[in-house]
Amino acid sequence: MTSQADTATHRFPLLLTGIGITQIIGWGTTYYPLGALSGAIRAATGWSDSLIFGAFSAALLLSGLIARGAGQAIDRLGGRRVMLAGSLTAAAACFTFAASASPLSYVAGWLLMGLAMRLATYDAAFATMTQIAGDKTRRAISILSLFGGLASTVFWPLGHWLATHWGWQQAFLVYGMLHLFICAPIHWFLIPPGTGARAAAMDAGTEGLAGPERRQAMLIFAAVLACNGFVFSAISAHVLALFHGLGLASASAVMLAALIGPFQVLARVGELLFGRRLSPAELALAAFGLLPLALAMAALGGFSLPALALFAITYGASNGLVTIAKGVYPLALFGRRAYGETLGTLTAPSLFLNAAAPLLMAWSLDHWGPQASLILCLVSGLVSLGGMVFLARRHPA
Repeated sequence: MTSQADTATHRFPLLLTGIGITQIIGWGTTYYPLGALSGAIRAATGWSDSLIFGAFSAALLLSGLIARGAGQAIDRLGGRRVMLAGSLTAAAACFTFAASASPLSYVAGWLLMGLAMRLATYDAAFATMTQIAGDKTRRAISILSLFGGLASTVFWPLGHWLATHWGWQQAFLVYGMLHLFICAPIHWFLIPPGTGARAAAMDAGTEGLAGPERRQAMLIFAAVLACNGFVFSAISAHVLALFHGLGLASASAVMLAALIGPFQVLARVGELLFGRRLSPAELALAAFGLLPLALAMAALGGFSLPALALFAITYGASNGLVTIAKGVYPLALFGRRAYGETLGTLTAPSLFLNAAAPLLMAWSLDHWGPQASLILCLVSGLVSLGGMVFLARRHPA
């Protein structure tokens, strides 16, 4: 326990900063690439959207299948080895894309990326911090979310520039180098070894809800995450095409897409500064409530440029707070024991639904258009909020 305390007091800021950098890179190169690169991939290869986004959906499906096991691995082995494996797997996926000459190798790259998603992004980082940070866990989750919120702001413009000047495969080559030479060393050298074994000493008295009450709460919160995540996945994969379809020029579409990241960060800064005044349940209600508000403002504003700007701002704030709520509300409800497994179990249904979201959104854009597609997202957001309201009334943690 002495080494744990030493890490928390002396190396904790460096550790937090390092893992935060890996979250910018991790999210920017695993979940966000197609938002900027799908057009370049289509133009260079002639592949259909069904292939381009279907492979991404397969990655999300695989990610969901291994979510619980990945959480168990962090509980048992600690974040050092698991997150290192995630960085190396992400690098291998990016290099597979860079050398891709056929649909088969492209799909193989996304399957590798599906593994990396579970091992190196928020769920893994939050579980790692839960083992290390003790009573600083909520603050650590908020700070990591601040870093991760910059991913779209950095990687959508960066990906667009790389694809325009070098090509989509070279963009993935750059991404792979970032994982290999930045993320992997950070995970190996900064995360203390043996955190999984030491975490058992922190478990006593932190079990949270138990029995049927626990199962019901987990089921409802998993549904809340799934419906919210469906919207996030659908819009993230098609954000530029969505804005283009609503009549915006390329420059305006990129500008609005780039607004999302900063307002994710601003919302997280607000939570970090003032969030202690909110209970985890109140934070979750605000987070999941902002999503349908954002979509409603876009619709009521006639999908005009000002209305879409308000949408991007509010949508970004919602995503920013949801990430924190996803980490802290389960911790308050279910406790620290086997937190990685709990988070993986809650996340798996969301990833299964998210796997279908890019394809469903592509079909909806083609057949119904962007306005109707956003209304579909609004319905999903309202279902998510309804579940969260019910849960918060039962368990105002």
